[in-house]
Amino acid sequence: MKALPQRLGLGRDRASDRVVPPTGHTAWLTGFTAGAMTFLAVFALALSLASGRLADRWSDALTSTATIRISAPPDQMAAQTRAVLDLLATTPGVAGPRALSAAEQRALLEPWFGPDLPVDSLSLPQLVEFTEAEGGYDAQGLRLRLQAEAPGAVLDDHTRWRRPLAVAAERLRLLGWLSLALIGGAMAAMITLAANAALAANAQVIRVLRLVGAQDGFIAGAFVRRFTLRAAAGSAAGMAAGMLGILLLPSADAAGGFLTGLGFQGRGWLLPLMLPLLAALVAWAATRTAALAKLRELN
Repeated sequence: MKALPQRLGLGRDRASDRVVPPTGHTAWLTGFTAGAMTFLAVFALALSLASGRLADRWSDALTSTATIRISAPPDQMAAQTRAVLDLLATTPGVAGPRALSAAEQRALLEPWFGPDLPVDSLSLPQLVEFTEAEGGYDAQGLRLRLQAEAPGAVLDDHTRWRRPLAVAAERLRLLGWLSLALIGGAMAAMITLAANAALAANAQVIRVLRLVGAQDGFIAGAFVRRFTLRAAAGSAAGMAAGMLGILLLPSADAAGGFLTGLGFQGRGWLLPLMLPLLAALVAWAATRTAALAKLRELN
């Protein structure tokens, strides 16, 4: 089986290569466009994958946990908390129920109110959290039992949080693919313009080649080969720069947790290696279409 470059007509042909000027604005424009678009594609891919992983992680964490909020007068809070814990201990599908300490509740409120919030002096509800055991629990039945035995307790199974996160994850993935498609389309448009400019600049040369018997396939192949190789080289440089930029991003600890997982993980680092090949295929298709169309105009 022939290698991909030979199958696409990209094998080395010095005679046809001389049809296309080796220098000029089309050379750097093609390479720069492919490099810049691939650089952006690396970041679009990394951000899309990282955002999807983060949303999935949040959704998974919220799926396995639930919280009961107890609102009661201070003199009844301890009794209602004990009643809720006893109730959860006998509820099928519930594991590890525990009441959050004042320090834990302060930590939950700290991002919004600062570290000096006087939790002890405020009438805050008591939070009780538990995890969902294998097989799950009956949320509606638990709510009815809480209403009967602890009227001040409200179950929050995080459904209202899980659904937006799941939707956000899917939309982030969709936006990532859409961004990559737009980047590919922009690169194809720029390479098409550069190819048309090169063909127009060499119109007289093309006419002379036709006079001496050159076929349109030979002429178009020279432009396709030159522009495809330029795009591949520029894309490889953009990919390297993009991956280097990802490596230089702050670590999760330095970012304070917000950028946790940003970038590629594991075999995800192999995905950017496909971008130069995709750029070459886009350049090949765009240049071939433009060259054949331009040659028909020059008939």
